[in-house]
Amino acid sequence: MLIGGNRCGTTALHRALIEHPLVAPPVLHKGVNYFDVNYHRGPDWYAGHFPTRVGARLRSGQRDRRPLVMEATGYYLDHPAAAARIQRDLPDTKFVVMLRDPVERAHSAHRHNVARGMEHLSFEEVIDLEAERNAGEVERMLADASYESWAHRHASPVRRSQYVDRLEEYFERFGRDQVLVLFSEEYSERPEPDFDRVLEFLDLPPFRPEAGFGRWNASPPADLAPATRRRLREHYQPFDERLAELLGRPLPWPDVDSDPALTVPAMS
Repeated sequence: MLIGGNRCGTTALHRALIEHPLVAPPVLHKGVNYFDVNYHRGPDWYAGHFPTRVGARLRSGQRDRRPLVMEATGYYLDHPAAAARIQRDLPDTKFVVMLRDPVERAHSAHRHNVARGMEHLSFEEVIDLEAERNAGEVERMLADASYESWAHRHASPVRRSQYVDRLEEYFERFGRDQVLVLFSEEYSERPEPDFDRVLEFLDLPPFRPEAGFGRWNASPPADLAPATRRRLREHYQPFDERLAELLGRPLPWPDVDSDPALTVPAMS
C-alpha cells in the first residue's frame, strides 16, 4: 500500500510502480479508500476492486512469480482507524510512505481544495478554524465506520502534516521492516535511487518504467505570507524533531532557522 501523504507526490510513484509487470493495481482507481471511508462495505467489496489471480498472472507474463497487489490511498496514513483495520485484516502488508515539507504540503492541500471548489476560506482562516471544524470528528469516525468526516479529511491541513504522529502508529503495529519512508523532494530530484529502494523493499526485480518518472498533479508554486510561514515552521519544529529521531536521519526541508523564505538579508 502506498499510503500517502496527501499532496506529497505519491501519484508519480504509483504510476511508475504499476508499469512493473509484477504489480497488479486496482482495476478502476489508484486508491480504493476501503480501510478509511468504505470499511463498512465489507471485504468482498474491497476484493472486487482488484484483478483476479488469473488476470494478474497473465498480465505479468511470468509463471514462476506471484504478482503483488497494490493500491495507493493517501488517507490511510491519516485516518484514525485505518492502521488498526489493516493490521486486523492484512497484517503482512508492506507500506510505502512519501513525505514532503510540511509547510508546503499544507499550503498545497489548501490550494488544491480551493481549485476543486471544496474550500472558500483563505489559508490563514482555515488554519485558525481547523480545531473548531474538527471538534468531535475523530470520536464520530471511530464510533461509526460509515461516517466520513469532511473536516478531518479536507479541512485539516496543519494536522495532516504532523507526520510523526501517524508514522509512530504504523511502526508500532507493523514494525519498521514493513514501512518504507521516502521524501518527495529527493524523489523529484533523483527518482531512480528511491525507485530502486522501493523495488528492493517489495522484493521485485529491477525495472524502469517506459514512460519515465514524470510529475503528476503538481501544483504551481505559490507565495506564502512570511508571517504564516514562520507560524507553521515554529508549529512543526517539535514534530519534525521527533520525525528525524524516529527515522534516524535529517529531514530534507528547512526549519524555522534555515528557511530561506524567512531569512532577512543583512543591510549593507
